[in-house]
Amino acid sequence: MGEMFCMQCEQTAGGKACTSVGVCGKSANTARLQDELTGALITAANRGVKLGDGLLLESLFATLTNVNFNDATLEKLIGTVGQPFYELYKVRDASEDVRSLKTLLLLGVRGVAAYAYHCFVLGHDVCEACAFIQKALAAIGQDGYGQNELLGLVLECGEVNLHVLELLDKANSAAFGSPVPTTVSRSVKPGPIIVVSGHDLQDLKLLLEQTENINISVYTHGEMLPAHAYPELRKYPQLAGNFGTAWQNQQREFAGVPAAFLFTTNCLMPPKPSYADRVFTTAAVGYPGLQHIGADKNFTPLINKALALGGYQQEQAGTVATTALATVSAAAALTTGFGHAAVLSQADAVIGAVKRGGIKHFFLVGGCDGAKVGRNYFRDFVEQTPSDTVILTLGCGKYRFNDLDLGEIDGIPRLLDMGQCNDAYSAVQVALALAEAFGCGVNDLPLSLVLSWFEQKAVSILLSLLFLGIKDIRLGPSLPAFVSPNVLNLLVENYGIKPTTSVEADLADILGE
Repeated sequence: MGEMFCMQCEQTAGGKACTSVGVCGKSANTARLQDELTGALITAANRGVKLGDGLLLESLFATLTNVNFNDATLEKLIGTVGQPFYELYKVRDASEDVRSLKTLLLLGVRGVAAYAYHCFVLGHDVCEACAFIQKALAAIGQDGYGQNELLGLVLECGEVNLHVLELLDKANSAAFGSPVPTTVSRSVKPGPIIVVSGHDLQDLKLLLEQTENINISVYTHGEMLPAHAYPELRKYPQLAGNFGTAWQNQQREFAGVPAAFLFTTNCLMPPKPSYADRVFTTAAVGYPGLQHIGADKNFTPLINKALALGGYQQEQAGTVATTALATVSAAAALTTGFGHAAVLSQADAVIGAVKRGGIKHFFLVGGCDGAKVGRNYFRDFVEQTPSDTVILTLGCGKYRFNDLDLGEIDGIPRLLDMGQCNDAYSAVQVALALAEAFGCGVNDLPLSLVLSWFEQKAVSILLSLLFLGIKDIRLGPSLPAFVSPNVLNLLVENYGIKPTTSVEADLADILGE
């Protein structure tokens, strides 16, 4: 129905914009409704209408990539917000750079809203973050903002996002305990199975409570892998392991699997008819024809579906990890749970290894995964890092290389999985602690950031890193289509943002070879 204009994710068509159907699978009508919902929120902000925090966050979350494809849900949210449609991409600003900064700000606040949503679900006060979101939306809907003012709001967005990530870190630890390093099986047991995807730990906990004393095994998928590291989740014996790899492989990995699937937040791919009848959504996720678990969080239909399907008759070996160039045997088990508390508890050993020369460099290689061939860069990069370096990772980008056995340095694993993209605060805390220990700034550490981005949460994390003044970040596999040449030059000049090139050239540049 009609044309669309969407350039909010890394895989946008032709590297410019999706104009007929989204690469993610959303229709032009769904894109129009997402724009209309965003426009209604912008109008409300400009009119000083104070929306409830829950409505504001859920509405913005529903406009993120791979979250909600259900037009009926979007129409209901538009009606609840109840403001006229502000035409998002027809602003009167003549400057391409102003439009670019406004888009960067919009995608940044969408990311903030996603992280704040998780805090809100756990009962924490997010009113300050919501106040900033409304201020930013109001600015996006007004003429007269210059580049310097908008850049200031973009950096403030990064600051607010950092505070939200800190709150989420504390909220998760308070609710589920501090993560501890944990080995997670990739094999699947015989019998009924439920696979949980997305990011929402609270939904997983509620499901585990409702599956106690029932013959069902629960498996994580994608960004839910780090759930195994939380003591208050791993105490449930039916939390059996991790199924599959990253979000973009689900259409292949879910086909023919006798399991019920639950999507808790974003990362939903349009399900194929062969397994759509066994996919359930909850919270902000939606897709036409799928069964939705409402606010009462009664997972009985999901549980009954799993019981009816019966699962496998025999144990299934670990799934395979797929890159665009090859299919490689996945590790029989994965290790996760190296949050800041776990890493910093070994700070003396880490610092000692650095001082004696055992660890020469740290790489943070993390972020989002996706389907582009260029994302093989991140596996190749990790494989080619010298044996005296340590790789920190988080987000689903780790599925490109978390099957690799990189060994240890003085008992310290060379590959440390710090968790979900939601756990970016852990990486920041480790970097700041190392800088303090060595009496230098973060930019003076032997630490390099090589990040893969896909959608709006990655944008908000990047803005947080810029707010902290972290420089020389390598970003790939391609740069955002919504950043104009002048704004890109500004980011390069002020922050040293670099596009990824070849692994060999980037490693040589980083290590001074």
